[in-house]
Amino acid sequence: MGSLNTLRSKPRESRKTMRKPKSVESLDALGRVRLSRNFYMREFLYSEIAVMYGIANVPDDPDLAVYVGKQLCEHLLEPLNATFGRVVLRSSYRSVAVNDLGVGRHNCAKSESNFAGHIWDRRDNEGRCGATACIAIPWFTDRYANGADWRSLAYWIHDHLPYSELEFFDGAGMCTFNLSWHEKPKKTVTSYIVNKQTLLKNAHNERGFLDWYADFPACVSGNL
Repeated sequence: MGSLNTLRSKPRESRKTMRKPKSVESLDALGRVRLSRNFYMREFLYSEIAVMYGIANVPDDPDLAVYVGKQLCEHLLEPLNATFGRVVLRSSYRSVAVNDLGVGRHNCAKSESNFAGHIWDRRDNEGRCGATACIAIPWFTDRYANGADWRSLAYWIHDHLPYSELEFFDGAGMCTFNLSWHEKPKKTVTSYIVNKQTLLKNAHNERGFLDWYADFPACVSGNL
């Protein structure tokens, strides 16, 4: 999954290699950036809000967005993809403008609280970086439809992956969840499937929930 030093490394802010895309060609080039073995930047830029309101969902700081996107993909999405099969992206990167449109209308939190979350190209109020994607795993969606408890997947991820936050939603029966990478991980798991429920909070030293997911496959790293 990468060493602790790798997880804590930061992009070199003095060496900008990409500018904010202002043409089809430059946006196409950003979309072709490979974040990990199976993920490219383009698929993270899609937004229903951006499409319906006719605005661009592109990062002001592509270097930072690519950096945190790579951490999210390499350390979290790739192991899930390798272990359970296809990972479906529901919502991922949002520009500040797109997020602002969603506040109070489309279930988006205030932009400041989404820095280093869905808004990949802004650091949080501690100057730290991170990235979030809302995803579904069809392998688990089928199990969930047959009565599986969302906590089984939450505990599996907690025991195996270096996530920061997990937020679970019913997602019209898909059992979607926000999955976050952050350079200062919180290790917090919350559910909104029925009422808001905190399963784990700052649980850095809590491990050993095998009984919840004994019939799950073993974790596969999935990295190049």
